[in-house]
Amino acid sequence: MQLYAVGINHQSAPIKVRERVAFDAETMGGALRSLVETGGPIREAAILSTCNRTEIYCSTNDPQFASGWLADYHKLERDTLTPYLYTLPSEAAARHAFRVGSGLDSMVLGEPQILGQLKQAVRSAEHAGTLGSLLHKLFQRTFSIAKKVRSETEIGASSVSMAAAAVGLAERLFPSVSEQRVLFVGAGEMIELCAAHFCARKPRTVSFANRTQARGQLLAARHGGSAMSLADLPDRLPDYDIVVTCTASQLPIIGKGLLERTLKARRRKPVFIVDLAVPRDVEAEAATMDDVFLYTVDDLGEIAKQGRDARAGAVEDAEAIISLGVSDFMNWVSARDLVPAIRTLRDEAERARQREVEQALRRLTLGDDAGQVIERLSRSLTNKLLHAPSHALNNLGECSRDELVQLLSGRPRTSDRS
Repeated sequence: MQLYAVGINHQSAPIKVRERVAFDAETMGGALRSLVETGGPIREAAILSTCNRTEIYCSTNDPQFASGWLADYHKLERDTLTPYLYTLPSEAAARHAFRVGSGLDSMVLGEPQILGQLKQAVRSAEHAGTLGSLLHKLFQRTFSIAKKVRSETEIGASSVSMAAAAVGLAERLFPSVSEQRVLFVGAGEMIELCAAHFCARKPRTVSFANRTQARGQLLAARHGGSAMSLADLPDRLPDYDIVVTCTASQLPIIGKGLLERTLKARRRKPVFIVDLAVPRDVEAEAATMDDVFLYTVDDLGEIAKQGRDARAGAVEDAEAIISLGVSDFMNWVSARDLVPAIRTLRDEAERARQREVEQALRRLTLGDDAGQVIERLSRSLTNKLLHAPSHALNNLGECSRDELVQLLSGRPRTSDRS
């Protein structure tokens, strides 16, 4: 079984494709268990699903099964998804995981939220029983390398976050955010970040709409705002100039019809909407409406790329750390692959030892000379223990033979001395 990463992200697929293969927290466990079926080609699996990517990390000899399963699970034609998919084997998969965890593969270079999302993906796989030793090691190394990148490089310094980009866009439309009424729909981590950025501008009013009102009330208390139920949204939406939404809904919660009624109630006063959800919370057709300024996560990603060139040196430092991490991980994988062979070799040696000891004890019981018995025991055991390595040496190519001779003799390899 080999490590593979199969998926799509913001670089390979637009949001209209990404939202069709997103997973929500409630169905993640069942999805993982259906992927790792008993007797199937997937031995281990973890799924990372965010607004920017859906990726399957798995142990398998058949990565096409994972890509086909992804399309089938979401009821998509396989040919529809195939052009956007990437399949990364072994070393490339490990490098990709390390880059993702370190924030090098994000829309916002160095953004820290991805690490928490990765940890949640690992917890989901653990709870579903689909996380084995290979993926456990991969993600533990991912977390360790991400920590090292963040502590030893400037990769996250002065990054333009999605939340900051949203505020910047709002300030292009309105003279001052402080004069606007702001509504946050949802209560997750991204909404918390956006609330902190917008509330720093001291808007006129701030409200939080959430399916679980207690969570909305908690955020409202923290930011000096009010809370409402998501059911109140259709009636209350006209009251707000700025709407930031990011829920886990699988269907849009703000449709074109609702926005038409909202604009009528606002007497065509413009409304600024930031939709950070994948799948999207706002119907895509709303972007064509006059007086509706709708921005998606992809739109903000373009703005957030600013300043990336200024941190080119930090990227190089981070890539160097990741390269060392990949090398260490692949060495572990290689050693892991040899474990069955080493175990078999040791078992054979132990059986040979036991047989020779039994024969020696019988000869001693029969009165044979102890010195001759020990001599015969040592010669016979030596011959049996060296038979397999000798046979391997005789059947190796020239280059491999020289390297194995050096290893067996305990001498350092030529490459190690240079």
